[in-house]
This record gives sequence, C-alpha cells and structure tokens, in this order.
Amino acid sequence: MLFYVDEISIRLIYTLDFVFKEHGLEYQLTNDKHVFDSFKGTKLSYSRFEFDHSPVLTPASLLFEETFRVSVLTEKGSWNGVECLKLDSVVDPLAAIFYVLSRYEEYHSSFPDDHGRFTAKESIQSKLGWLHLQIVEHWIEVFLKTYAPELLEKLELQKHVRVIPSFDIDNTFAYKWKEGWRSWLSNGKDTLQNNKERLRTRKLVQKGELADPFDSFETIRSVFQNYPETRVFWQLGNYAKYDTNIAWNHPQHQELIFQLSEQGNVGLHPSYASNHSDEKLNQEVLRLEKITSKPVLESRQHFLKLNLPGTYLRMIERGFEKDFTMGYADDYGFRAGTAYEHAFFDLLSNRYYPEYRIVPFAYMDGTLLEYKKLTIDQSLEAVKQSIDEVKKYGGTFCFIWHNETLAEAGKWKGWRKVFDYTLDELRV
Repeated sequence: MLFYVDEISIRLIYTLDFVFKEHGLEYQLTNDKHVFDSFKGTKLSYSRFEFDHSPVLTPASLLFEETFRVSVLTEKGSWNGVECLKLDSVVDPLAAIFYVLSRYEEYHSSFPDDHGRFTAKESIQSKLGWLHLQIVEHWIEVFLKTYAPELLEKLELQKHVRVIPSFDIDNTFAYKWKEGWRSWLSNGKDTLQNNKERLRTRKLVQKGELADPFDSFETIRSVFQNYPETRVFWQLGNYAKYDTNIAWNHPQHQELIFQLSEQGNVGLHPSYASNHSDEKLNQEVLRLEKITSKPVLESRQHFLKLNLPGTYLRMIERGFEKDFTMGYADDYGFRAGTAYEHAFFDLLSNRYYPEYRIVPFAYMDGTLLEYKKLTIDQSLEAVKQSIDEVKKYGGTFCFIWHNETLAEAGKWKGWRKVFDYTLDELRV
C-alpha cells in the first residue's frame, strides 16, 4: 500500500510501522505527486490534496508536528462505524493510533497517585469506555477494511496469541533466609501483637520443618517448562520502605536466582528506590549480572512505576532492550490500546527508538483483588474478557503474578484458580 503525504514525518513512520510492519504487512510512503499518481496498486492520499481515482483521508496535524503540546483537544468521535478518538475536532484513525500508542496523555498528567504513577482512571480509554478493548487494533482493522480490504486476509493469517506468564519476585520468602535484625524485629513485632501463628510458622520454616508460605518456585519452574517465554523479574535493591526482599548477596538466594536463570528468562525488577537513582539502578544491574553471568536486558519496574519518557530513557541509556511495565496497577486492560509488542517513541525529543521494545501486560494479580476488590469468580470473568480480546485481534497475552500469590499465602487462599484458569483459557 502506498501513502501520499505532503511531508514525511518521524511520527508518521512510527505509526505506519506499527500498523503495518508489526502486523506482518508492508507499506510505502511518498511525497512525490507523480510517483503516487502513476502507482497502480492500493494507495491512499493522507493529505488534503485530492488525486483522481484515489481515496483521501484528511489528516489531523498531530503526526506532522515536531514538538509536544499539552493543548490537544480529545473527544469521542465516530469513523466508519467504529468509535474513534477525535483530535482537535478531526477524526483521524492514524493520529488516534499514535496518540494512544505513544501514551501522549501521560506526558502532561496532572493527577498522579501516591507513588507518582499515571492511573487507569485518568486515561482517555477509561473515560471513554475503551480500556478493556484493544482499541488501537479495532482502528487498524477498520482502517484496512476501508482502504485496503485485500490486506485483511493476510492480517487474519498473521494473528496469533503469544503467551508470556510473568512473575515479579518482590519477596522471595516470608521467613526463610531472613536473618539477623530482620528476624529479630519481626519476632518482636509478632510477640507484641501476640501473633502466635506467625511466631510458630516462622520458627518451623527457619528450622526447615515447614515450607515457606511464599515458596511457589517449583510451580514457576513448571511454568518455565511449558511456556518458554515465561519471564521472572527479581528485585535486588537494598532494604528500604518499599524494597523488602531478602539480601541479594545471601548465597542460597543467589543460587536460587541462578538456577531459575539457567531454565529461562530472569530480568531485573528495579527497586522503588532506584526509580530516581542511576547509581542504585546500575548497582542492581551489576548484582543480577554477577549472579546469572548473563547480560541484563529486560526489566519491569517495581510498583509499576513508569514515568514517560524518563523511565524508558534511563533504561535505554543503561543498555536495556525490552520493558514489561506497560499496564496499570489500578485496572486491567490495555494501557497502550494494544497487546502487541511495540517500539518506544519519545514525544519530548520527537525520536523513534525501534530497538527498544515495550511488551504490554493485560492484568496483574493485585489489580483484581487489592485494587478492583473483585471476587475470584469476578476475576475469572475479567481475565476471560481480556483473553477473548487478544484471541480476536492477536497480540501478546502477558500477565503478572507474584510468588506469594501463586503460593496462595494469606488473603490469596483460593486464588491459584485464577492463575490456572488463565493458562487453561489460553490453551483453547
């Protein structure tokens, strides 16, 4: 398919690369009227200039701007029978795709949560009822149906569901390998609160007579065997308010991490404290590299602390190649409007980073219980809704669990059903 434009811009290239190349399709761009006019195949004038025998899509200005601006007017519109984002009073599906995919609205967020995060409830997709849809994929399908229907069959053939179970290891164990002052303080706290059950459990675990309540690593190994793209992200920061894992240099802790890294992909779960400290981030990268004897190229931010463009730029500078943080803590769904892996675009520098890849996730365990307050049965419905959307439009179904939730520790008793259901539905 050939596009005519008055000006070839980096934003347009980024958008069309996603629409076409990420979906196994091809396109061409030209700003030469003669070349476009003489072309015999499928073509579209993405311009106000009208050619004989060629459809025209009048563009919004967004894809041809070179600087970020806060004052983009967004409204719900309609385009060829599908709800579509209207930008500055122009309904343009390509500009709408760029706006959502690049996370344009997050660059001027005014209402971050207590952890400085952009929240689902503030997103345009949530406000317009699109968060649980791959809305970008809806627009792509209607765009092709309108201007290149002959590509729909190939698009359908390219669709598949890539399954990536993932586990964030914030606290490797509840009691095991926690020694010295941390064990003493915990014992003291439980004694003061007369929590006899925790005191008893801690004693039995530390004596090796009872499995640690957070220990689900045999299950994680089994998932690795059945799903080779499984990811584990390990938090190795120094102890702090929001970073409470076992000491990174504990020999048995290191051995556990090494063993899992030999079986599959183990990436970094950068600590909360590292979010604004290059020194801490670098320190944690070196720790994981030392333990695994492998380069650390993938990450997911602890607490899902994603601030654009800063988080990605820091990770790129440190040599990371892929991130798995694109999703929300407070709701499930599709933060970037798609489940497809895609490249990063920095709106402040107007730069396209094709080598840095973003893998969205559909849901996190804690979102269902702790944020949405869903029951297990309601969670099964939410998971099925997300899976059905990915089955229909294709993409990656990545989802997040933690070792303690998988082990059904405490309030998570019975929730393994949701994890098993997710995999069962993805097998169908």
